[in-house]
Amino acid sequence: MTLAERLARAWQAGRGGDASLLTGDDRELDARAPADLTPAAVLIAVTDRDRPGVLLTQRTETLRHHAGQIAFPGGRLDPGEDAVAAALREAEEEIALPRAAVAVIGPVAAYRTITGYAVTPVLAAVPADLPLVPSEAEVASVFEVPLDHLLDPANQLAASAQWRGQTRHYYEIHWQDRRIWGATAAMIVNLSRQLAW
Repeated sequence: MTLAERLARAWQAGRGGDASLLTGDDRELDARAPADLTPAAVLIAVTDRDRPGVLLTQRTETLRHHAGQIAFPGGRLDPGEDAVAAALREAEEEIALPRAAVAVIGPVAAYRTITGYAVTPVLAAVPADLPLVPSEAEVASVFEVPLDHLLDPANQLAASAQWRGQTRHYYEIHWQDRRIWGATAAMIVNLSRQLAW
């Protein structure tokens, strides 16, 4: 069975459960109309190896928003695009991931960010060890974290911080010297609750 087939089967099996999903960075976002949020998409690219991994990027320190943070490749939808097309385009632009190499499983539950985006993660399988090249303007580095490490609830740590005068609650996941947190970690938590891996 291919990795794409295994992921598709795990996705179908996990979606049938009664998972409690994280909908956004802040409960107030649930009351906002979808039209008030900018549609965006990210690619959750799982590498085909004995111990599958997930491709993540570290943003450059020069970006105006989310500088230095860890994220999935992705961004806002262009006019006429759906989430899958946007995720594939952004991954190609940011890390030179060829669209033809991606086996799309499908969209995962959308997540609303405090910065005004409705982000749809797109789950996919990709070959291992592709020659990925970070876009110098946006991506400082591309790295891989084992899928089983990300999906393990023991590694998904609840945390909180003050932001704009309010206590904000979020998740963070540590891998080696990296800290994955905020919306990226929340989307991983949601995936872990829907993927029977």
